[in-house]
Amino acid sequence: MLKIIFGDCEDAIYNTSVYFKNTYQDEWITDELSVEMIKDVDKSVVIGPHLIESPVLGAISPKELSGGVKTLILIYKDRSKIFNASTCGDNCAKWLLKLGTSDDIVINLRHLMDFGNGEFEIEIQNTHQIVRSMKELIDIAGEMI
Repeated sequence: MLKIIFGDCEDAIYNTSVYFKNTYQDEWITDELSVEMIKDVDKSVVIGPHLIESPVLGAISPKELSGGVKTLILIYKDRSKIFNASTCGDNCAKWLLKLGTSDDIVINLRHLMDFGNGEFEIEIQNTHQIVRSMKELIDIAGEMI
């Protein structure tokens, strides 16, 4: 299940780009789910562990991926940490929900992310409440951020 801590989180990694740069492993980039996330969020194609073809930037390294994709990959590959997912745009929301379907993941948000009009299940760690829609999420999160 996706679990969110809104606002300040002492244990969260806030500078996900620097953390990614210093911890990612080559196999993270070529992992099937990472390849899908990179293609969807950044519209880029993974050629290999050190080469990604971006329609905007041309040939780039994994270090030049967007902050959102880097954060998604960190959340996916390093479950021992809490990452600030406010570096992610709303285009990452569906991936956070997907990651939460296979395992419990805890993220920190300092803004209200749009998880869409569908039903979902998210636990708000601040209040230990389960929300199943954006309306419920807005009602609770609005008090915390």
